[in-house]
Amino acid sequence: MESIFHEKQEGSLCAQHCLNNLLQGEYFSPVELSSIAHQLDEEERMRMAEGGVTSEDYRTFLQQQPSGNMDDSGFFSIQVISNALKVWGLELILFNSPEYQRLRIDPINERSFICNYKEHWFTVRKLGKQWFNLNSLLTGPELISDTYLALFLAQLQQEGYSIFVVKGDLPDCEADQLLQMIRVQQMQRPKLIGEELAQLKEQRVQEPVLEANDGLAMLDEDEEDLQRALALSRQDIDVEDEEADLRRAIQLSMQGSSRDKSQDTPQTSSTHLTSEELRKRREAYFEKQQQQRQQQDVPGQLPQPCDRPSTSSGPRGSHPAGAMSEEDMLRAAVTLSLETVRNNFKAEGKK
Repeated sequence: MESIFHEKQEGSLCAQHCLNNLLQGEYFSPVELSSIAHQLDEEERMRMAEGGVTSEDYRTFLQQQPSGNMDDSGFFSIQVISNALKVWGLELILFNSPEYQRLRIDPINERSFICNYKEHWFTVRKLGKQWFNLNSLLTGPELISDTYLALFLAQLQQEGYSIFVVKGDLPDCEADQLLQMIRVQQMQRPKLIGEELAQLKEQRVQEPVLEANDGLAMLDEDEEDLQRALALSRQDIDVEDEEADLRRAIQLSMQGSSRDKSQDTPQTSSTHLTSEELRKRREAYFEKQQQQRQQQDVPGQLPQPCDRPSTSSGPRGSHPAGAMSEEDMLRAAVTLSLETVRNNFKAEGKK
């Protein structure tokens, strides 16, 4: 298909595209076709002037039809196309005319057709051994099968198209030579340019919507990530709070324990007793206890000073007369310690 020349529609220059697609090359330009149109207009004006330049018909012709062969949009009449083809020795015959119908020629045996409907021109041409619709409104050449050609032309006639058969030898072209050796297949029909433009516009309209949807999806993902991050942050805060609470509880517990210890252990900063003083007090207390026991054993006898009790002599569980056992000494020491504690509490209370 790449070797087939196909001019696409520009403005209203369908007559130009029709001729160039037929001849398979850039043979005509708008300037050349305009020159042919002006020449035809001049010939018509001269014929009308033969009846007199002052006649009503001539003045009406000039006023109502300044040019019947072209307009400002780029449209050209069938006369312009016919005169342009005469340069190449080609002739146009109306396909459904009685003269042509009497020839009973099968369309498949022709070489090309020019079709017109509502000022639009396009070419149907045989290249090699296959037929192609070279309408400039299509995005590319459209392959037409031999069996479909007659039906295609009949459909155009039913739609109101005027069909012209191109008679004469067309100029040689690369596509015709190439397609004489090979046959092509078309997997997808070309679209009309209007349909393609509409599809492109639709895609342009849909693309921002898709981008917006992608943006919403991205926002949703970002929001989910944010929610997860906040949840993890709250978990971290909760853990940190729990750890802080635990540390505070331990600290309070330790402070309470220290307070308990401080309460259990009397403060003796001002009434602190050294070990030597405590030893002396215990000895004095032991002597006092021993004197009291001796007085209880011997009535009327005055207490005598005694030596410090000794626990090194004698077997365990026995002691000499007047001496204290280890058990008695331990009880005495505990009693003295308790008295000391009570005295310290009383001293603290008075403060």
